[in-house]
Amino acid sequence: MATVMNRMDDTGNSSREAANDSGEDGYRPDADEPFMSLKQQAYFRRKLQEWKESILRESQETLSQLQVDSLREADLTDRASSETDWSIELRTRDRQRKLVSKIEAAIRRIDEGEYGYCEVTGEPISLARLEARPIATMTVEAQERHERNEKVSRED
Repeated sequence: MATVMNRMDDTGNSSREAANDSGEDGYRPDADEPFMSLKQQAYFRRKLQEWKESILRESQETLSQLQVDSLREADLTDRASSETDWSIELRTRDRQRKLVSKIEAAIRRIDEGEYGYCEVTGEPISLARLEARPIATMTVEAQERHERNEKVSRED
């Protein structure tokens, strides 16, 4: 698996780097530099803002499509199928609306100097975790404890 993720492309960059590179200068946070330096903060802010803009753009496309494609199918089965498709699409957009608020909260944490630190332990969240899930608020260990406690609470 590591060989697939680190495959080199024609430019000499690994495909993983090319896929995750959101900066024009090719910068990616490195564990060797000070944690949450201004450069890292700018990188994650840009990553979060681009993610948010992408979600908002997709939402606008969905709204435009809803206005163009009104439900005019004569056949009841076709109409039911279309209504089901739109229901799923709208549920997806609702989840993304909630995601946008989490992205905005992460940007606020950057502004307040709290981004990248676990809200439970105060320890730095690994760069790999933040790269994979930029809205993360807990370290992997704290998240696992939280989920175990939730599971125990639900079983009671």
